[in-house]
Amino acid sequence: MQCTRCGSEGVIINRKYSGQLLCSDCFIETTRKKVMRDIRKYKLIERGDRVLVGLSGGKDSVMVIDILDELRERNIIELEAVTIDEGIGGYREDGVKIAGKICAERGIPHRVVSLKDYAGITLDEIMENPSRSACTYCGVFRRWILNREARKSQATKIATGHNLDDETQAIVMNYLEGNLENLTRIGPMTSSAGGRFIPKIKPLREIPEKEVALYVLARGLEVHLAGCPYASGSFRREIGDFLKQISVKRPTIMYSTLRGFDRIKEILRRDLQGSRKSGVCAECGEPASGKLCKACTFIDELKG
Repeated sequence: MQCTRCGSEGVIINRKYSGQLLCSDCFIETTRKKVMRDIRKYKLIERGDRVLVGLSGGKDSVMVIDILDELRERNIIELEAVTIDEGIGGYREDGVKIAGKICAERGIPHRVVSLKDYAGITLDEIMENPSRSACTYCGVFRRWILNREARKSQATKIATGHNLDDETQAIVMNYLEGNLENLTRIGPMTSSAGGRFIPKIKPLREIPEKEVALYVLARGLEVHLAGCPYASGSFRREIGDFLKQISVKRPTIMYSTLRGFDRIKEILRRDLQGSRKSGVCAECGEPASGKLCKACTFIDELKG
C-alpha cells in the first residue's frame, strides 16, 4: 500500500470514510489542517483570544493543546491550561503529572484545581453512596469548575478535547432520552446563557477518536492512557460501543449523525427559545435555570 498523497509505502491509516491511505507525515499534516479549517469554518477562535484548555493529560486534551500551541507561537492567541483533579485514587495522579510536564516544556501557564477544594468532597467519596452515575456528577462539576476558572483568568474561550465519537454519543444519548434542551447545547461552540457562560469550543469535534489516538502516537506525545474506573457500565459507554460496532460496516455513520443533527439544531433551538430560563445561582453566582445551579444542588444533596 502507498500513501495516496506522497506515494510513501509507510502507510499508517486507511481512512475508509474518505478512501485515503496516509503515511505518518501526511496523516499529521492533513489532521492539523482539518482542525485549523474547522476552527476557521466555525469561527471558534479570534485573534487576541485568551484560551483556557481543560487539560486532563489524556489523548484528546493533549492533541488540543498541541494544535492550539501553534496559534500561541504565532501570537494569535494567549494559551493556558487547567487540570481538574476529581479525586479518583490511582487514576488521576498520572494525568496531572503528564499535563504539568507538557505545559512546562512549552512554557504554557498551568494550574491544578481539585473537586475537593471546590465542593468539599472527592468523586471517590461521592461514589461510596451515590444516587447518580459518576459521569453525571463528574460532567456537572467539571463544567462548573472550568467556567469559574475561566472567569478567574479572564479567558475568552474554554477549549475541550471532545472528539467525533464524544459528540455523536451525546447526540444519540439525548435523542434516546428525549432531552431536547440538552440537544440544543451540542455543537462546535456552546451558546451563552445571558453571557454568563464562557464560550466553550471543541476543535476536535470532527476528528474520530481512533485518529486522535493515532495523532498523539505519530507525534510522539506523552499521554495518560488509563481509562476512568467509573466509565464501565455507563450509558455513554453503551452508546459508544454501539456506534463503534455499526461503524465497522458503515464507516461514515458518525459523520452522517453529526451532519443530520447540525441541520435540525437551529429548528430545535428556535422551538425551545421561549421555554429557556436563565438566571444566577443564589449560592455561587454561576448560571442557573432555577434558584440553584446543578453543581450547588448536588453539593446540597451530598451534604444531606
